[in-house]
Amino acid sequence: MGTNKRVFTLRLSDEVFDKIGALATIEHRSMTNYIEFVLLKHLEEIETEQGKITVEGQKNVGTQTKTDDQ
Repeated sequence: MGTNKRVFTLRLSDEVFDKIGALATIEHRSMTNYIEFVLLKHLEEIETEQGKITVEGQKNVGTQTKTDDQ
């Protein structure tokens, strides 16, 4: 079964690499899966705080429209 995930190179210092590896081990995840998990969690937090991130326009990234409820 195929996947639509992109592959890219990520350069990390030895210290950061080792720390991520330790955290991934604690969570019983591979390093790749742990990095994806952390990034998805961060994106969710940003979108909760600042509004949905649009990919096509990208001009709305980091902006949020105020409503009467806010």
